[in-house]
Amino acid sequence: MDMKARCAGLERLNFDNTYVRLPERWYQRREPSPLKGAHLAGFNPQVAAMLGLDPCDLDPRELVPFFNGEQEIPGAEPLAMKYTGHQFGFYNPDLGDGRGLLLGEVVNDSGERFDIHVKGAGRTAFSRFGDGRAVLRSSVREYLAGEAMAGLGIPTTRALCLIASEQFTQRNGMEPCALLVRVTPCHIRFGHFEYFFYTRQYDELKQLADYCLDRFYPDCKQADNPYLAMFLEVQERTAELVALWQCYGFVHGVLNTDNMSILGETFDYGPYTFLDGYDPDHVANKNDHEARYAFRKQPEIVLWNMSAFAQALVPLVPQKELEQALTKFMGRFRFHEQKRMRARLGLQLEAEGDADLIADLKKLAAAQRLDLTRFFYLLSELEEGDEAGLTRLTSLAKDSEHLAHWLEVYQQRLAKEVASTPIRQAQMKAVNPRYILRNYMAEEVIREAHAGDYKPLNELVGLLREPGTVHQDLDRYHSEPPEWAAAICLTCSS
Repeated sequence: MDMKARCAGLERLNFDNTYVRLPERWYQRREPSPLKGAHLAGFNPQVAAMLGLDPCDLDPRELVPFFNGEQEIPGAEPLAMKYTGHQFGFYNPDLGDGRGLLLGEVVNDSGERFDIHVKGAGRTAFSRFGDGRAVLRSSVREYLAGEAMAGLGIPTTRALCLIASEQFTQRNGMEPCALLVRVTPCHIRFGHFEYFFYTRQYDELKQLADYCLDRFYPDCKQADNPYLAMFLEVQERTAELVALWQCYGFVHGVLNTDNMSILGETFDYGPYTFLDGYDPDHVANKNDHEARYAFRKQPEIVLWNMSAFAQALVPLVPQKELEQALTKFMGRFRFHEQKRMRARLGLQLEAEGDADLIADLKKLAAAQRLDLTRFFYLLSELEEGDEAGLTRLTSLAKDSEHLAHWLEVYQQRLAKEVASTPIRQAQMKAVNPRYILRNYMAEEVIREAHAGDYKPLNELVGLLREPGTVHQDLDRYHSEPPEWAAAICLTCSS
């Protein structure tokens, strides 16, 4: 082993690559194509520790030549996965890892297994007409989103590091290329199952399902029908995931089945948005001309995606049992949504009328385009008899009278709680961030990154990891977004 590998600490990564042991027709072996002038833009010590690397014992800059494909990573066996999926409601048989490579699977000292994946590593057999590159703009956005979601406690992929370069490609004009080293326990999507179903490779479908049971859902193997049990577990995780999206105003933008993880994680960030003002009809992706993936439609679209996943499992599970399972999705979504919304409101007890209280707040927020992130944070600071706090809250609305009425009803409901005010406030602060990743924040650090300054990016990452803590130097992000933020336009290339 050469000295650079030892200096980078990569010899500590314990690779055990199970996916590469599956039939080779499921993927293409492919080495990364190095970018010119690759250099470190961001490093994530938390993810490094997850993998079993000591962040204090390595120089992150020395990771660059390995993940850029200039030097071999000991134990890695890069491959591009084949899958298909439904995109904007239509089946596309020609999908796969067109710009990403699964380098391998790392098992840490606790026995946890993580995929390491490089996004933007060059052309593969599944690139179609693309160049296999990711641009710095979209890579920064995904890096930020992973940390923002993790900070909010929402299941997500994350990144070990972000690598910028001096190489350019054509997107919105000529843009600098980048690499994102993505880490997650699982890169298997609904589209993997759809590939084998629609090509009628039912033996391979069963082999994939058995692989997922062994690796991700071993407890389901004890059920009468392990495949149905796995489907129900995927559905439960996915229902909770979309409930959390709705509670925090997250709009995915491209909820295709190839962007759905079987672990119920937020996956493949594209033109996502965290709402500034609450707008149920907001469409994050300007390429989504029919508003298929509008914010309010996300639960039903995710159910549609679950139905597509169920269709792919028909050779393994009786169709009627899958259809019956799907009828439970919206109920589980509503359960998880109500649970988190009660927590955001500081309601520990379940009481009659809570659902109406929450629904009335959402109607009010939609009518007033209320900034719910700022609203909930101020609500978590509210004390009994706090007239100044009530004034701060009502000032967020264009029509303060309606909001004042809702707050009156809310305080009457709060009086039924048994927890003391300090305990309630602490619990609310745990789920109500002071900061959320707004598009203008990403735009600001992307501009600086394009100019070669990555300090603002890394400062913002630190804020997003602890969104409930006051960050004095960056507290401007707690304020109302600037007017120009409304003009930001995101597309599939974002």
